[in-house]
Amino acid sequence: MFSKVYSALVNGIEAEIVEVETDIGAVGLPSFNMVGLAETAVKESRDRVKAAMKNMNLNVFAHPITVNLAPGDIKKEGTHFDLPVAVGLTCSAGMVKSVPEDCLFAGELSLDGKLRAVGGILPIAEGAKKAGFKKLIVPSDNADEAAVIDGIDVFPFEDLSSVTEFINNDCKGTPHTLDKASLFTSVMEYDVDFSDVKGQFAARRCAEIAAAGMHNLFMIGSPGSGKTMIARRMPTILPDMTLTEAIETTKIYSVAGLIRSGRDLAVHRPFCSPHHTSSSIALIGGTSKAIPGQVSLASNGVLFLDELLEFPRSVLETLRQPLEDKEVTVSRAGRTVTYPANFMLVAAANPCPCGYLGDKQKECTCSPSQIQKYRSRLSGPLMDRIDLHVEVGSADIAELAAMADGEPSEAIRGRVAHAHAVQSARFKHSKTRFNSRMSEKETKKYCILDEKTSKLLETAAKKYNLSARSYSKVLKTARTIADLDRSEHIGAKHILESLQYRLIQE
Repeated sequence: MFSKVYSALVNGIEAEIVEVETDIGAVGLPSFNMVGLAETAVKESRDRVKAAMKNMNLNVFAHPITVNLAPGDIKKEGTHFDLPVAVGLTCSAGMVKSVPEDCLFAGELSLDGKLRAVGGILPIAEGAKKAGFKKLIVPSDNADEAAVIDGIDVFPFEDLSSVTEFINNDCKGTPHTLDKASLFTSVMEYDVDFSDVKGQFAARRCAEIAAAGMHNLFMIGSPGSGKTMIARRMPTILPDMTLTEAIETTKIYSVAGLIRSGRDLAVHRPFCSPHHTSSSIALIGGTSKAIPGQVSLASNGVLFLDELLEFPRSVLETLRQPLEDKEVTVSRAGRTVTYPANFMLVAAANPCPCGYLGDKQKECTCSPSQIQKYRSRLSGPLMDRIDLHVEVGSADIAELAAMADGEPSEAIRGRVAHAHAVQSARFKHSKTRFNSRMSEKETKKYCILDEKTSKLLETAAKKYNLSARSYSKVLKTARTIADLDRSEHIGAKHILESLQYRLIQE
């Protein structure tokens, strides 16, 4: 007897509907065949499903069985096909009623019939809603994650027998609910604060501008000058994410297998800090499963690359495309996946191998050739994609001891939140969220200069040989500075401040 139930395939952070067709033949030797480009984990579901159903006295394996995962030209990965395959077999065997077409199933089976949580439930729930499904049946441990998506009823179960009982009851029951508002009311407690940073006014100002417009930031200075200290405090001045941003980030973490509960909804901006020995695959994403890398896990948050010039040049060059396009495409044999990479890059580096070039306290011991070789790891095109460049000078210990505490993160976050609100209103009819992400058309529209200011920028561009990209980034940064200044128009002082954060490169 033939039956069909529905599941989904996760591709990147999106889901595609999969039809799970099952057929149990009336005559023939016992067999269990699975077709439809099933990968190893899916093929192994035959043994899990067989053991689980036998241990629950649902034995249908005395006949030839064929399971087809359609469409047949797309590779199927994941253990979440266990549940729909088992449900399809019980339907084909006449053990349960036919399943309504508005139900979608996802879950892994243990050998005793219990349901185990799987990764990627959030994109599956969103994909099911978009495809018009009304009900989603998942393991209990995935209930909160699935319930993050409005518009689809989530029914969690502990084992296969509960699912079959639910089907025989015409798929009626009380759906699981989640109070998403309560997740956003949680206050993020930070162990660090910008008040810990004394002095370094230029670097602190750059950090505020970067946070306000989600601009990329590069800090260069001798060891112990406070670069890492400032970078690790960036999340403390960033406002909490919107629900849309939180769902997008959580989908990435779900696909990566880092989310098992809706209670882990990413309501605070991520901060990722990969070690300088990380490979390009770890940074960009990959492996045979094309999983997301650090650039994607940092989406809507901060990617901090400490000791930037210690990264291999080949690894750094892979950042060009995600910095420009805000997404990254990972290609593997027979599979191409695109992930968001909408992060703010914060990078820190020493000026030379020994770290003390230009330091007031210690003398540099590096030769010119060593310095040139060291700095050549950071190419011009990559540096051109970083909006703000700032030198972080070392401070005398006696001077630091005499300094008062810096401005607290809460005060800075208030100004940054206002700038974010201004940008949200500015781009309400666009997919753009922040000034740093403006298209060329939007830059022309929102970065209008008067004749005097325009002439000032043109003169500076010619004098310092600014590239077209640098020219555009100066305008975008000036727009953010004006927003922080609560000014509708970009003035000369905003352009001049923006320019000084580009001239280290030039």
